[in-house]
Amino acid sequence: MIEAAVAQVRSFNRLVTVRVGALEDHYLARDRPLGEARLLWEIGADGSDVRLLRLRLGLDSGYLSRLLRSLEAAGLVAVAPSEADRRVRTAQLTPAGLAERELLDTRSDELARTFLEPLSESGRERLVAAMAEVERLLTVALVEVDVVDPARPDAQHCLREYVLELGRRFEAGFDPARSISAEVEEMRPPAGLFLLATLRGDPVGCGALKLHGHEPAELKRMWVAHEARGLGVGRRLLEQLEQCARDAGAPAVRLETNNALTEAIGLYRSAGYSEVAAFNDEPYAHHWFEKRLGS
Repeated sequence: MIEAAVAQVRSFNRLVTVRVGALEDHYLARDRPLGEARLLWEIGADGSDVRLLRLRLGLDSGYLSRLLRSLEAAGLVAVAPSEADRRVRTAQLTPAGLAERELLDTRSDELARTFLEPLSESGRERLVAAMAEVERLLTVALVEVDVVDPARPDAQHCLREYVLELGRRFEAGFDPARSISAEVEEMRPPAGLFLLATLRGDPVGCGALKLHGHEPAELKRMWVAHEARGLGVGRRLLEQLEQCARDAGAPAVRLETNNALTEAIGLYRSAGYSEVAAFNDEPYAHHWFEKRLGS
């Protein structure tokens, strides 16, 4: 079965590389290959840190440097230290680079139309729906989940977004000072741990545990960015947090949640959590859940 699936993936890849012009040295009839054209698009009108470009495109740093040097030599890109942090290099499009990017956008639209125009209306709908599903499934594999220090800037970004979202969704708002604590020190080993989910280098989700030896672990600060929902990030965070709790010797995982978080409640129930009597005095909670952990 896997051999047939591999063969289908390779066949798909061969068709796409030809169809989008990836094999040509002059992509979209311009004086550069697809790699350089893609980099121009990713830098964008506002510029980008070189480190983020490498993460988003999954490129080797040496290859990315060669691409940037080629674009600099063509007068399309300027690379310089960031004004905010001289240790960080930033790529900016020159006026000529902005004009080239706009032309590439126009020609890319024209290429996309050649995919659609020969098809019937129903055929177009099927193709676009299939492409959206392929994109979603391929994106799922790009999500990375790691244990990190909760004081890291990207971790703090997620925690701020968590607080802001609860403030928007809870009927009475959300004040973390009134809630049961989950301070940085409580989410660091050995007291606990913090998981960060990233997509192409950008933080898109988080979750944490407070550990209590051989007592149940507490699940805290579960959050997924809106743009990453539907990719299974929440379930992946939950499963990895459960494994971390199991490895730490916890017999169960407990959590409390609010009525407004219907998606989270659905996730917990589908993952085997059972609603139990209140085990703490969390003022924002309407439901308390627990899941016993096997060996």
